[in-house]
Amino acid sequence: MKRLLHKSLLLRLGLALSTITTLAFIGMLSSVYIAEMGKGDASAINQAGSLRMQSYRIAATLLHYQNASGQSFDDVQQAAAEFVERLSSNRLTDALPGDHSHPISDTYELIKHRWRAQILPLLDEGRAVVAAHRSGRITAHTLSDFQTRYLSRVTDFVDEIDRFVNLLESAAEAKIERLRIIQVISLFLTLAVVFITLHLMHTDVLIPLRDLLTCAEKARHGDFSARVAHTRDDELGRLGHAFNVMSEDLSRKYADLEARVREKTTNLKQSNRSLELLYKATVLLNSGPLTESTYRLLLADISNLAGTGPGTICLAKHNDTRAIKLASTRDPEPGRPDLCLPPNCQECFENGETHVIEIARGDDMLRVLSVPIRDQAQTHGVLLVEIPPGVELEDWQRRLLDTVAKNIANAIAIAQRNTEARRLALLEERGVIARELHDSLAQSLSYLKIQVSRIAAALQQPEGVPAATAVIDELREGLNSAYRQLRELLTTFRLRMDGHGLSEALEATVREFSVRNDIRIDLRDRLYSEQLTPNEEIHILQLVREAIANVAKHAQARECQVVLESLEDGRVAVTIEDDGVGMPPEPKRMQHYGLAIMEERAQILGGKMIISHREPTGTRVRLTFVPTSRTNTENKVGLHQ
Repeated sequence: MKRLLHKSLLLRLGLALSTITTLAFIGMLSSVYIAEMGKGDASAINQAGSLRMQSYRIAATLLHYQNASGQSFDDVQQAAAEFVERLSSNRLTDALPGDHSHPISDTYELIKHRWRAQILPLLDEGRAVVAAHRSGRITAHTLSDFQTRYLSRVTDFVDEIDRFVNLLESAAEAKIERLRIIQVISLFLTLAVVFITLHLMHTDVLIPLRDLLTCAEKARHGDFSARVAHTRDDELGRLGHAFNVMSEDLSRKYADLEARVREKTTNLKQSNRSLELLYKATVLLNSGPLTESTYRLLLADISNLAGTGPGTICLAKHNDTRAIKLASTRDPEPGRPDLCLPPNCQECFENGETHVIEIARGDDMLRVLSVPIRDQAQTHGVLLVEIPPGVELEDWQRRLLDTVAKNIANAIAIAQRNTEARRLALLEERGVIARELHDSLAQSLSYLKIQVSRIAAALQQPEGVPAATAVIDELREGLNSAYRQLRELLTTFRLRMDGHGLSEALEATVREFSVRNDIRIDLRDRLYSEQLTPNEEIHILQLVREAIANVAKHAQARECQVVLESLEDGRVAVTIEDDGVGMPPEPKRMQHYGLAIMEERAQILGGKMIISHREPTGTRVRLTFVPTSRTNTENKVGLHQ
């Protein structure tokens, strides 16, 4: 039990409060008990005191007989009966102790005995004396002697009654004294328990609780070094122990968190430096031509942001280990050889992996990190970065330099692809020009050559002048047609296919024909997301120009509409409509090769051209084909599947 009390603060406090409650209950219960025991004591004392008075009344009644001869002795008998009634009253007998040997009970019994043995016989004698005195048998002196003897007996009897009253009073006072003692003891014990409880509250509750609050306040401000001193086995002690364990854990975790924050801060700084270097490298490598000044600026950024020494960039041809130093940020040192000694470049390239090279520089050894400038296709060169003395490059620096080297390789590859693309575009443009000259002007010149041969053959005949004259007219018309085709070709080649490409060229064509002819031409270009090759754009442009030219010459139209759109099946449709007279059933081509050239362009595009009648009047020319970009996409999807 003692150990349990030592471990439980609540049990101790509960025991103290229970003790206080018990003492208070005992005090109240004792008061009720003693009050219940003392119930009737005052009435008994009064009743006992009335016995004295009644004894004196009897004596006073007897004294009256000397002078009041007419008084009856019945008054004495009545007073005696009243005395007996009072002596036997419950008010008196209920206050007597149950123990017959008690002085109060013994005195009461003595009073009853003396009343029966001494007073009552004397009263009987007095009746006879009074009767004799009245009859004259005795003298007044004899009556007076009897009264004197009775008074002496009553005096002793009253003294006994007084002693009985005093005993009752003493018993009542004793009860009150016991109640007083019990109350004082209860009060003292209650105060003692209250003081002990207050001391327990102060030492075992308030002080530990104040200590806990102080430590908690320090912990709230980030000070986890505070410890609770109260760590006993009770509730607050266990709470203090748990708080100390928690503070130790928080202190360790806080220290670990600070270390992790420092680590993350360092990593974040490294990431920021890496991102800044990659951003600057991307801007430098893509903002202009790759010159020596561009590479020098990039090497300077690498030294500043990666924390390395001077750098050098060496480039080589495809599959060649002999490189040329293109740019370097190392200042030449008089009397010392340069960092690179071509054509001895095998040590830098090695197996195409990042590695460290040690180069003797007098008494010192210069360490250089060689990073290959390589993309997926080939190795373009190496990036040489000097490592400062006493410094070891970290993994993030190596990864950063590898990434920068890959960016350089990508920039070089992109520049090479752009150069190749420009070369191919130039060759394609020349092929387009040659094809256009062959499809239009060359055929016209061939036709003129044939006509010249006809003139020569006609002039050799006797009557060939009229035939030669007709051929000359055809020759003149053919020359005009060839000249017109030459002008259209020159106009077409002057159109710039940049900006919006085909759209701008078509708008320029529409403006040109609208100005030269009294025709309103409506252009609706809906190829917003289609990607056409330059060759396809040239063919579409030439086909539209040829169709509009035919409308202007032969259709006698007032309105013309040109629509370019992308169909749901992925094909591109080009439609030219007019409200003119329409196509004849069998058009005479003669020296006019426009329709044939348009059909050839449709075949080159891999499409189909349909010339039909437009209701109510006019002609519709419709070209449909699948663009090359769509064909390549479908092929890639098929290969992927």
